[in-house]
Amino acid sequence: MRAPIRMPGHWFDELATGGGSMEAVSFLAQGERSRRLLLIGELLSRLEERPTLLGPADLGAVWETVEQAEERRPGCAEELLLSPEVGSWLAHTLRRLHGVSVGPPLWVDTGHLAAVALVAALRSGTDADLVVPAREGAIPLPTLGLARLPGIPLLGFQPVHARVREGELLLTATAPGTGATALTLRPLTAPQSAVWWPTHRLPVRQGGPEVILDDTDPYRDLDRPIPPRRLTPRELTTWQRLFAEAVTLLDPGPIPFPGSGSGAPPGSGGTGPDIDSGPGTLRPEEIRRIVPWPGRLPNGPVEGLSASTADAFGSMVVAEPPNGAALAETMVHEFQHSKLGALLHLFAMLDDDRTEEHYAPWRPDPRHLPGLLHGAYAFVGVAGFWRDRIGDRAADPLDLAPFRFALRRIQTRTVLRTLATRATLTGPGRRLVAGLTGTVDGWLREPVDGQAVARARAAAAGHRAEWRLRHLRCADEERAGLAAAVRSGAPLPPPRQPRLVPPAERVHWRDVRGALYLRPDAATDPAADTAPGQADILLVHGEAASAREAYREQAAATPGDPRLLAGWLLAHAALHPGHRRLLARPERFAAAVEGEGPEVWEHAAHRLASPGSPV
Repeated sequence: MRAPIRMPGHWFDELATGGGSMEAVSFLAQGERSRRLLLIGELLSRLEERPTLLGPADLGAVWETVEQAEERRPGCAEELLLSPEVGSWLAHTLRRLHGVSVGPPLWVDTGHLAAVALVAALRSGTDADLVVPAREGAIPLPTLGLARLPGIPLLGFQPVHARVREGELLLTATAPGTGATALTLRPLTAPQSAVWWPTHRLPVRQGGPEVILDDTDPYRDLDRPIPPRRLTPRELTTWQRLFAEAVTLLDPGPIPFPGSGSGAPPGSGGTGPDIDSGPGTLRPEEIRRIVPWPGRLPNGPVEGLSASTADAFGSMVVAEPPNGAALAETMVHEFQHSKLGALLHLFAMLDDDRTEEHYAPWRPDPRHLPGLLHGAYAFVGVAGFWRDRIGDRAADPLDLAPFRFALRRIQTRTVLRTLATRATLTGPGRRLVAGLTGTVDGWLREPVDGQAVARARAAAAGHRAEWRLRHLRCADEERAGLAAAVRSGAPLPPPRQPRLVPPAERVHWRDVRGALYLRPDAATDPAADTAPGQADILLVHGEAASAREAYREQAAATPGDPRLLAGWLLAHAALHPGHRRLLARPERFAAAVEGEGPEVWEHAAHRLASPGSPV
C-alpha cells in the first residue's frame, strides 16, 4: 500500500501566490500520477466485471500488452498512461460508464484502451495482437498519430485487427468484403502520407523537450470525441512560428530534469537550480499538449479563446492567436488552470459549491463560485505575465503591458473580494485566497503609468456596469418605487438584492468598449459587427460631454440597449464625479428610466445620486 500524499506547506504557499517552484509543480504532477493510476484501476475493475463492454477486444490481451511493454522498457507504459491524451480519454470513458456523458458506441470508447496498448508495444519494441476500433477507417494512436486504412473507406465504427512486430504495425479489417485494404507502417518513424498523419511536435529548444500539437486525437476536446481536423501546411507553419516566439518570451533556458533522456514527463521532478517562480512565469516544458481550437462557436469567432480540463494536466485547447505574446499569455493562463485543477484534486477549497452566480470581470456571463476561483487563479498568472513585460519593447512593442497589468490586477482583486465574502471556504481555500490576495494587494501598491491605470479603471468600470445592466434586474417592488420617484418625486425605495436574468433570457455580448480602452488610437472597421460606435470613441478619448450626447441620440433610436445606457452613465459620471455611485447599481438607474426616453436620463441621474439617497 502506498503512503498517503502529503504536500509540504511551503509548496502549497508558493502555489497560493499564483506561482510555484519547479519542486511545487512537480509535486502536483506526482499527485496527478496517483490519481490517474486510481482511475485506470477503476476502469479495469469495471471492464473485468463486464467484459462485453469492450466489444470484440479482449481485456486480458490488452492489459498483458501494457504490462509486457512496461517490463521491457520501464517507464514507457506509465508515461503513456499519464499523457494528456490518455487522461482525456479515460475521464470521458468513465463518465460514459457512469451515464453522464455521450459518445460513439460504448465499445469504441472502451476499446480505445487497445490503441493505448498498441502505442505502448510500439514504443517498447514488444509484440502485440489486438483488436482496435476504427472511426470511418481511421485508427488513432495516442501521442503518435492517425492511421487510415487505404481502399474503400470503412463506414461508421468497425473493429480492426492490429499486429505489432519489431516496431512495424499491420492493420487489417476484420469484416470481409469491406473493400478496405491492409496497411503496414512504422508509426515511430514514418513520414506523413495519405495513410499516416503523424502527431505534430513543437520543440521547446533544440535537442530538448517537445510539446505536442494535436489535431487528430478523438479525445483532444474537452468532453465529447471529435473527428480529426488536420492543419493545413500554412496553419502548421503559423503555429510553429507562434510557439517559437512564445518560447522566446517564456523560456529561461535549459533546466535538467532527472531522467529527461529516458522519456520522463515534464514536471516529473528536477534537481537543477530553480528560477524565478512568481505568478506569470512558466517553464514551457511543463506544457504537454496544445490543441488548435477544432471549430467555430455559434456566437461568433473563436479568436482569443482557450480552454482546458483538469482531466489532462498540462494540456490546453487554443484558438490561433495573433502573435507569440498572445500565445505565451494563453499558455500561462491555461497552465494556471492545470495547477489549480491539480490542487483541487488534492484539497477541497469550497465547503459548499452553491449554485449561486456572480460577476466575473473577464466573462460576459455570470459564474459560479468554483468558476470564480479558477478565474482568479488564472488571471493572477496573466497579470504577472504582463507585469514582467512592462518596459520590454521586444516583447511588448506597442507598450500595452502597463494597461493589461493594471486591468487584470483590478479585476482579479474584485473577484478575490467576492470569494472572501461570499464563498464558504475550507482551510486550504482560505489559505489559497489569502495568498492570491496578498499577491494582488502588493501589485496594487506598485506604480504604473498613470494614463494606463486610468484607462484600466475606466475599462473595468464599463464592463461591470454593462454586465449588471444585462444580467441583473431590480425586484418588482423596488422597480415600481424607483419609477415613481423619478416621475413624481416620491421617496426613493431602499435597494434590495437584485435578481439574475434567467439563463434562457441571456444574450451573448462582447465588450467592444473595453477593447477600445486597450488601444484608443487603433483604427477600427466601422462595418464590423463588434466595431465601437462614435460615442464609445469619444468617451475613451476623454470627450465625456460629446460622448454623453452621442449616447443619448443613439439611445433614442435604439431604446433599451444596455451598451448605450452603460456608456451614458460612464460619460455622466466623468462629468459629475459625485454621481459615480450610480455605477455601483446601474440596474437601479435602468429601472428608474424604464419606458422613458433618454431626455429624462439626466433628471433621473441627479435624483438617484442626490445626497442621502440609498445606494
